[in-house]
Amino acid sequence: MPRNLEETYISLMPAVRLLGRVDTNALLDCIAGKNAKAVIAPKANRKEQREFDQHQYRNRNVVERFFAHIKQCRRIATRYDKLASRFASFVALAASALWLK
Repeated sequence: MPRNLEETYISLMPAVRLLGRVDTNALLDCIAGKNAKAVIAPKANRKEQREFDQHQYRNRNVVERFFAHIKQCRRIATRYDKLASRFASFVALAASALWLK
């Protein structure tokens, strides 16, 4: 069971997208405890600036925008298809249509 707000965010990560820059030591420690790498830019007023991978941070933005675009397709957002293979096929079709745009 999560002990604080940051751990709650991490435990619900597939369902909750962290908006904005969430740069707290507790969140970074929780991410590190799960053997994951935090791709969060440090705040400018942070006392101890830490390094982060800017290229990976930019790619994260591209991925987030892709999911925002693909969720506009009602069939994907509500998952009408019962079979996982058909759902995956429609996601691929929508992604290719977005790519060709």
